Amino acid sequence: MNDNGLRGALVAGAVYFAVTFGAGFCLALVRIPFLEPRFGARWAELIEMPFMLVVIVLACRWTVRRFAIPPGAGARLAMGFSALAFMLAAEFGLVLALRDTTITRYFETRDPVSGTVYYLMLLLFAVLPHLQGRRLRQG
Repeated sequence: MNDNGLRGALVAGAVYFAVTFGAGFCLALVRIPFLEPRFGARWAELIEMPFMLVVIVLACRWTVRRFAIPPGAGARLAMGFSALAFMLAAEFGLVLALRDTTITRYFETRDPVSGTVYYLMLLLFAVLPHLQGRRLRQG
């Protein structure tokens, strides 16, 4: 992958992150005030996960097409893992500041069930561009 390909993958990763994070922020505006009081934090987060899965798949597909990311592993993984880096920076920067907590406290208070699902979703978020590229090459 040349410098232009890497640059394009990193820009695509930033856009993929922004679309996904924006949608997650909007969903949190529903989850926190309406679902958490009624169902508790664990169930509210688990209810949100399928919606976020749809967002991730659609955002990934749209971003890959919009930036014409080739189906090879290099550019797709660069896109996905740069998006993951942006997501973790936002999570640990913005969210920790808003909640006025430390990273240690964040992990201590994370629900083991919904937290595990969330971490699996982050992994999928990172590798989905590559998985979609493999599907294109095989199909």
